[in-house]
Amino acid sequence: MESLKFESRDLEVTEAFLNRAYTKMRIGSSDQDVSARISRQAVASISLDRLELGFEMRYEADPLGRICLCVVESGSLQDHSTDGWSDSFGPGDVVSIAPPDRPYAGKVVRARCSITMFDPALLTRVAGPGEPVRLLGHRPRSAAAAGQVTRTISYLSDDVLPNPAARTSRLLLRSVEDLLASSVLAAFPNTAMDSGRRDVVRPQTVRRALTFLESSVDREVSIGDIAAAAGVTVRAVQSAFQRSLGTTPLAYLRQLRLAEARAELLAADPGRVTVTAVGARWGFHHLGRFASAYKERYGETPSETLRR
Repeated sequence: MESLKFESRDLEVTEAFLNRAYTKMRIGSSDQDVSARISRQAVASISLDRLELGFEMRYEADPLGRICLCVVESGSLQDHSTDGWSDSFGPGDVVSIAPPDRPYAGKVVRARCSITMFDPALLTRVAGPGEPVRLLGHRPRSAAAAGQVTRTISYLSDDVLPNPAARTSRLLLRSVEDLLASSVLAAFPNTAMDSGRRDVVRPQTVRRALTFLESSVDREVSIGDIAAAAGVTVRAVQSAFQRSLGTTPLAYLRQLRLAEARAELLAADPGRVTVTAVGARWGFHHLGRFASAYKERYGETPSETLRR
């Protein structure tokens, strides 16, 4: 397990540390009082940092080569830009900082936040066979999805990373990696679940339907409900999904539910939780069909995931 602690009131020293700990980065500030405090816990391919930057800091950074999630606790990130978009973030926001191969820039204003980084290959491993998985958006699908990611990160920080067994158990390391990757796939738009066509501007019908589906993963939903939420007929919403995403609305919802079930199985205690109960909680009431769909998606049965 890697760990580090850093504290400084010198801008040049802080810049040198950020270059070593993250990527080549140029920072600047007009503040006279500079204060930076950073700590890191890391295991396997995951690192979790806590940053307290008590000043206004401009930054321009080279690509990180990793998935980087930021959870803002206080202060703000302003005019953060990368890969054709620009946004600002405040307390409670969760953001994917930048695609692993893209530079980014912006300004931190007296912020306290957590930074979680991991190998992008984990997304592909969890999603199953196919092309490398990419995130298609920098914000989670919904407030509920953001909360899910935040809880997963808190669980890693508070319960897993301090555990000495995490240093030696290969099974535990694998399950921790899969839990984080599954949580991110369930929360953020990505090529494994969202058609893989980044340049497609989805019709308004599809956008409305997606918003409804992503907020209704844990509820009974019919094709009529989806059509009503999109403001069109059943035939129209099915046709729009087929053209834009190459799937049906209910098949898309099933993939969202499979991802939620996988995240729960990875985090569960096999002595207290059953595959049947998890499947039923996410709408899969026929164990055989659940196991078959799950294995087709993830290359292993639900019970194999639970045992890990």
